[in-house]
Amino acid sequence: MSGSGEKNQRDRRARGSGLSLALLLGVAVFGGDWAATEPSNDPRTAGTLKLSDVLSQDTAGFARAMHVRAFDFPKDHGPHPDFRSEWWYLTANVASAGARRFGLQLTFFRFALSSGPPPKSTSAWSTRQVYMAHFALSDIKSGTFYSAERFERGAVGLAGARAAPFRVWLHDWTMGSTAADTFPIRLMAENGDNAIDLIVNAGNKPMVLQGDRGLSRKSAEPGNASYYYSFTRLPIAGTVRVDGRDHQVSGLGWLDREWSTSALAADQVGWDWFGLQLDDGQELMYYQLRRDDGGADPLSAGVVVDAGGDTRTLGASDVRLRVTGVWRSPAGGSYPSGWRLEVPGQGLDLTLTPAIADQEHRGALRYWEGAVAVEGTSGAGAVGGRGYVELTGYADATPGK
Repeated sequence: MSGSGEKNQRDRRARGSGLSLALLLGVAVFGGDWAATEPSNDPRTAGTLKLSDVLSQDTAGFARAMHVRAFDFPKDHGPHPDFRSEWWYLTANVASAGARRFGLQLTFFRFALSSGPPPKSTSAWSTRQVYMAHFALSDIKSGTFYSAERFERGAVGLAGARAAPFRVWLHDWTMGSTAADTFPIRLMAENGDNAIDLIVNAGNKPMVLQGDRGLSRKSAEPGNASYYYSFTRLPIAGTVRVDGRDHQVSGLGWLDREWSTSALAADQVGWDWFGLQLDDGQELMYYQLRRDDGGADPLSAGVVVDAGGDTRTLGASDVRLRVTGVWRSPAGGSYPSGWRLEVPGQGLDLTLTPAIADQEHRGALRYWEGAVAVEGTSGAGAVGGRGYVELTGYADATPGK
């Protein structure tokens, strides 16, 4: 990408904040109560957090993902405040009737600042929960990535989550049920001239419990794991607004739910996550955990979901992953940019190409999350598809270096 193109993408990003990001970065790393302070609208940033700082913290007082558990729905769609962190993660590839393609992401994160009940206070602003949300659009035709970030305390209705009826929100960004059941879900977010208003339906694929019946182990240390489930093929339709122009779109979404207290081991620096929807009705999820020596952790794992919804769990030895290109961020750090992903036991040989090279979030946590095109073979036949890739831990370099 040319230098002018990189500047265009940087200029089109936006960050909104309902509190001082400097304060957030301090409590996210070091913990502590969110005392009864007045809300801040300070837009300044204090720097970029390292993923390892966030996911390898003190676990004292928090619940941990130690054992296989029975899931309880709809309760488990809601928050789990006994755990340090969790997220509701929706990505989708959609297109208009005129075949204009967009990628989109709407994600809500909850972080506990310390364990235990909320601090005693007479102020309604006092809380130990803080929410972060990311809203992103990839306009494939123009090659432009739009990214916005918000923060807010989980108090006085500004941000929060509930199970029944399901809803998670941060101000007017929301993901919530429109009926008594969990689905349909309405997604709404707006930032300047860009917005989404979409309905997500359940489709005909069952929920997938990732890992060992929903217990997803990330390292050999007990408790370095999450509870993790996914909806891998969700019909989605509605309105995408880009640069003030509305587009009626439809496509497929992927919803991940995950909560944990600790995930990464001391020698792990990040992961490469792939969520792919193939045209033959299959889905593939695979995450490759990366060690600080550059190697892949043997607990990397994934799943293949066939057209009928049956699953096959994948271990690291079942997958061959090769990087085919590199993209360097203007904010520092280099990312893989293109892959060949093979699952010989399933007859899959796939080439993944980013829809846009620069789909990097440059906020409190810097990471690459973007739409990809898929082509290759499944068994003896050709197959195509779309998906999303998430790359973390590559961009710990100082911005601008």
